[in-house]
Amino acid sequence: MEMRMPDGGQTTDTREGHIPTAPTLTKTDTAVGIPAARRAGIVVTLVLGGLTALPPLSMDMYLPALPAVTRALGSSAATAQLTLTACLTGMALGQLVVGPMSDKWGRRKPLLLGMVVYVFATAICALAPTVELLIGFRLLQGLAGAAGIVIARAVVRDLYDGVEMARFFSTLMLISGVAPVIAPVIGGQVLQVTDWRGIFVVLTVVGIALTLVVVKWLHETLPSEKRHSGGVGEALGTMRGLLADRVFTGYMLAGGLAFAALFAYIAASPFVVQEIYGASPQTYSLLFGVNSIGLITVGQINGRLLVGRVSMDKVLAFGLVVITLAGVALLLMTCGVFGEPSLFAVAAGLFVLMSAMGLAMPNTNAQALMRTPHAAGSASALIGTASFLIGAVASPLVGIAGEATAVPMAVVQVVCGAGSLVCFLALCRPWQSQHRAATAELTGP
Repeated sequence: MEMRMPDGGQTTDTREGHIPTAPTLTKTDTAVGIPAARRAGIVVTLVLGGLTALPPLSMDMYLPALPAVTRALGSSAATAQLTLTACLTGMALGQLVVGPMSDKWGRRKPLLLGMVVYVFATAICALAPTVELLIGFRLLQGLAGAAGIVIARAVVRDLYDGVEMARFFSTLMLISGVAPVIAPVIGGQVLQVTDWRGIFVVLTVVGIALTLVVVKWLHETLPSEKRHSGGVGEALGTMRGLLADRVFTGYMLAGGLAFAALFAYIAASPFVVQEIYGASPQTYSLLFGVNSIGLITVGQINGRLLVGRVSMDKVLAFGLVVITLAGVALLLMTCGVFGEPSLFAVAAGLFVLMSAMGLAMPNTNAQALMRTPHAAGSASALIGTASFLIGAVASPLVGIAGEATAVPMAVVQVVCGAGSLVCFLALCRPWQSQHRAATAELTGP
């Protein structure tokens, strides 16, 4: 729960176990460009948005090319699918490595190293003569691409706090949320003029351009005196300490489970919409785009209208409740409780569920990172890894009963939605922070 200091200082957090911080800008901060980064505003937003959008582009631009890869490299469909699994696994595990590195050496060095390795791995993917080599370098591509995800969140934590941070995350969602929508379209257009290798050529060029942008416009945001000097042991100790923080873990798990409900939608919706309801690929693309617009729009409402006016915990609780109820509605529909559901009814349920993600995702990130100014990189790594790993476990379950039913998708979404709400209430206990804040206001500073 946030409190504004009576003297007009920084926002602090009164949660149990959290040491309130009121960071001020020192000469060292100025040296590493924090004021300049804040003044840059739109430039920093675009750079960080590009970094968080690159991994989805790497995943989704490639989707239309999977059948072509299977034919060109003489592999089975299952083996070709491993190129996606490898990239997703790399993105999950890479964050655990890059996060602590950024807390020790600052944000720029690990980020630039990750971008260089990403460009190299992507270029090799374009030249891969065998599917085994492609799988290996897709893994490396994911590991390196994880640097953009984890460091972008850490930079936001370095630059902003409280309400400002939540607003920035909502703005970031506007940019990064567009990537999954346009990526398959771009990939399909690339395949019109070249083969699947051309997609990796495009990604290589994008990686080079983004690296140059980072070099020019993204300043170091972690002052040297705030960096960790220890090695692997200290990094592991830091992560253990973060996981021991009940409230941080609650936000991390709530966000991860909500993200898993989103993963379930992404994995199952092509089959649900096209195979069960007989919609064309164009109709499916339209529905996918509408749902993504809903998520982005609600994210902007959260950042521009709700944050600063309504408690982030209240907004988060509302978002998680809506996700759970939308999942329940989809489950009842797909089980035939209301008769044979129409495509419009199912699409409406998915739209509500997706839109509510615009309330859940930015607020879980902001609330978790507000507790960890001392280890933003490690905290960002744990948040990202938990989301990807939980999502990777949940996604295959949507097809457990085959492609002729949408019930498994709805079951996964209900379980994940309810689980995220339980984690939030049981571990974060938002009513305690509200009680402490009210008491502080009555007793005064």
